[in-house]
Amino acid sequence: MRVLGVDPGLTRCGVGVVEGVPGRPCTPIAYEVVQSDPDEELAHRLLRLDRRLAELIALHQPDGVAVERVFSQHNVRTVMGTAQAGAVAILAAARAGLPVALYTPSEVKAAVTGSGTADKAQVTAMVTRLLRLDAPPRPADAADALALAICHVWRGGTRDKVAAALQQYRRGR
Repeated sequence: MRVLGVDPGLTRCGVGVVEGVPGRPCTPIAYEVVQSDPDEELAHRLLRLDRRLAELIALHQPDGVAVERVFSQHNVRTVMGTAQAGAVAILAAARAGLPVALYTPSEVKAAVTGSGTADKAQVTAMVTRLLRLDAPPRPADAADALALAICHVWRGGTRDKVAAALQQYRRGR
């Protein structure tokens, strides 16, 4: 399974692609951070993100897309930009006909570190170790995107198989 993970952000949007199967180490394919200028018009910033995500989806041909679920932040302005960037990622995946999975930050942290309360440094260290990278992915948005992709391979792949088996069972009744 190849997964494109997206850590949404309007100024910095982390994107990471990994390949793997549940229960096995993943292989890193690519990662980057899509940046936009805060002084640029919102519509142009979102369009730039949409175009880059479409390019990355076409280039890497993922089987699915994992996006961080925006749930709560104290800064309304920040949460709005994050939600808008997340919506662009979901739309880019849907346009390409790809399934989308949403994960909370604590789900991702638990999947890669074993603790849903891990900090950014712990997530980055584990992503570096799990993917056998020579150096930590920088900035942290890239590491978070890779963590999302790993989370989906390990958790989403199993969840998808269970859902498919259940659906097949129901058809056979």
